[in-house]
Amino acid sequence: MNKKKIANLAPYGYITPITVILIGFVIVSVIISIVLSFTRYNIMTPPTFYGLKNYERLVTDTKFMKALFNTLKLMVMIVPLQMILSLIVSVFLVSHRHMLIGKIANSVIFIPVLCSNAATGVIWRELLNGKIPAVETFFGLFGVKASMLLGNAKTALAVLYVVFYMPMNVLLYSGYLTNIPMALEEAAKVDGAGTVTRFFRITLPMLKPTIILAVFLSITSSLQCFDLIYTMTGGGPNNASTTLVIYAYSLCFAGSSSAGYAMAVSNILFVVILVIAMLQRGMMKREASEI
Repeated sequence: MNKKKIANLAPYGYITPITVILIGFVIVSVIISIVLSFTRYNIMTPPTFYGLKNYERLVTDTKFMKALFNTLKLMVMIVPLQMILSLIVSVFLVSHRHMLIGKIANSVIFIPVLCSNAATGVIWRELLNGKIPAVETFFGLFGVKASMLLGNAKTALAVLYVVFYMPMNVLLYSGYLTNIPMALEEAAKVDGAGTVTRFFRITLPMLKPTIILAVFLSITSSLQCFDLIYTMTGGGPNNASTTLVIYAYSLCFAGSSSAGYAMAVSNILFVVILVIAMLQRGMMKREASEI
């Protein structure tokens, strides 16, 4: 085999390991999930064909509807709040990156990204369970009872996601903001454009591809989140933070042993994420064509 053929085959050799992993742990898993969703299966006994009954059960399952509502609530309400807060924090960090306060904030804001989600969830659960007087006193300054943040159905989901997934978006925005050519900012200043005008006319339009990517990553992360919810609330209170992932887990492993039905729930989540991924891909292609 000559050197030219070896050079042509080399790229395929580089992607072979990840291809094997994707086929073995992703594609095969999806196929198994689809097949088992049409069976009556409880892990301990062999599956038996069950037809479409698992999917028919979804229509009348109130817990599934609650989990689906919570999942969509994260996507529609929590993610936009994350985007706005992340952008504000990113602009602050980049504009103050050479100052002491900016360097300190830049280090602190990324700590959750470096930590395990499960460990972070346990830490915040202990902080917000009402057993630490200093934490109760701090939140009391704002008229908030810390122990009620995880016990109130209206605040459980917000606490789980806005706090923990914002740093990754800040990282994305900050990386792109530092690469925006200063010449554009200087030219706008010469033309008399103020800070707000420069942000909405220069910075924000140039951030559009990054915003699309951040929205997609935030949505998929929130839809697939398990460890934070499981360690902090376990899906409670009163199923307020039970999402499709938590519900599928409880069906399969937490006593009910309805693995076949859990696969059906998981497949619904898979379809939701697949649709979102296709929309994001289309938006990125359109954005690239405009550029």
